[in-house]
Amino acid sequence: MTEIRTKSRNAPNGLSPFRVEADALPVEKFSDPEWTAKGERRASVPLTRLETLWFNTGTLCNLACATCYIESSPTNDALVYIGAGDVARFLDEAQEIGTREIGFTGGEPFMNPQFLTMLEDALTRGFEALVLSNAMKPMRRHEAALLALRERFGSKLTIRVSLDHHTQEGHEGERGPRSWEPGLAGLKWLSDNGFSIAVAGRLLPGEGMVEAREGYAALFAAENIRVDASDPMRLVLFPEMDASKDIAEITTDCWGILGKSPADIMCATSRMVVHRKGEPAPRVAACTLIPYDDGFDMGGTLEEARGEIALNHPHCARFCVLGGASCSA
Repeated sequence: MTEIRTKSRNAPNGLSPFRVEADALPVEKFSDPEWTAKGERRASVPLTRLETLWFNTGTLCNLACATCYIESSPTNDALVYIGAGDVARFLDEAQEIGTREIGFTGGEPFMNPQFLTMLEDALTRGFEALVLSNAMKPMRRHEAALLALRERFGSKLTIRVSLDHHTQEGHEGERGPRSWEPGLAGLKWLSDNGFSIAVAGRLLPGEGMVEAREGYAALFAAENIRVDASDPMRLVLFPEMDASKDIAEITTDCWGILGKSPADIMCATSRMVVHRKGEPAPRVAACTLIPYDDGFDMGGTLEEARGEIALNHPHCARFCVLGGASCSA
């Protein structure tokens, strides 16, 4: 078996600690939206309801993580800062169709200069809001505004902090030196001030789910952080994603074999709005994980984005169907 090595600027040995061994993905896989490489009918997922509408606030971030699926960094603006006016237009549509939750991701959302405006807009309209953040300096600059939002909206606002591992070595191997203490301090500030919080982490190769949750539980207890590590909604552990690694394609027969339904998959209930650099206006992507692929571009409105999604990307299999993960709360 060939090891696919993910180079990292952050890890001391140049490799992400979350790398896994796998054969390279054959070029014939995920090349046809209707048929797999073996000639079997590819599975697809219809939108059952738009439960969660995500906004990517932009790919600029204060960190350059080793294996960031969206390649966020201090210099990458492939997804430009989305504007509060554009967000408001999509929120209008979301209200009309009964969307429950608005998610904000990046990059680092708190780097977008209009982020607090769009967050307050979503909460004022009655949506639940989920913000994905590394809880570092960009967030800490807005402590007063966040406290005011918590006072007004309470648990309607949840901030999910990315803490890649329950050890400093694991976390900094992915996120870089001097990222552990500021991130942990930001998480503790949120906890101490009564915010609704969650943590997103990942499993190291060979690390079991029980072992990981016990590790996070010990960390949270030691730091007096109010997160229940046994609750999968409060500690979300994601599978590793690398589109260059081999993975099975999902066929229509897989639903019965795996005991799953298309309704279980993230794109059955969510969409993400992105503003790609060079495009005149934001567009709707089928998935939070695949913002650049033309095959997952759904149009310029939520109405246009109601179509069925062919599971024609390695992330569809690795993250959602076989990994059983979801970005939503």
